[in-house]
Amino acid sequence: MDQDAPPLVIVDAANVVGSVPDGWWRDRRGATERLRDRLVRVAEEGLPGHAGPLEVVLVVEGAARGVESLPGVRVEAAPGSGDDRIVELVAEAGDRPVVVVTADRELRRRVRELGAEVTGPRTVRDDLPPDRA
Repeated sequence: MDQDAPPLVIVDAANVVGSVPDGWWRDRRGATERLRDRLVRVAEEGLPGHAGPLEVVLVVEGAARGVESLPGVRVEAAPGSGDDRIVELVAEAGDRPVVVVTADRELRRRVRELGAEVTGPRTVRDDLPPDRA
């Protein structure tokens, strides 16, 4: 395991943004930017079981392409499928600890096969009700 690198947290932007019916579909880019802004705190403070600082990568696709990175949160625009890009990032991480944030069952299966830990959207969204994961 790469002890020198902080854990890598990869966030499935489309899945996390879409986890709450708050009108995100009217402004996908804006909803993604709001998520990115919340992730700065995650990068600094950490996640349950993973103290900060963390390296956070927000994977975007479709209408959210063009969202800019911020200090602490790198935004990766998937050239095709966001899920495929997330799997590639997990594979590229080697033995580094990786946490993928998504509720997508197939994506969860794919990244677990590569050794990643998986957690649901509410881990990074403080506006989600407790029964949503």
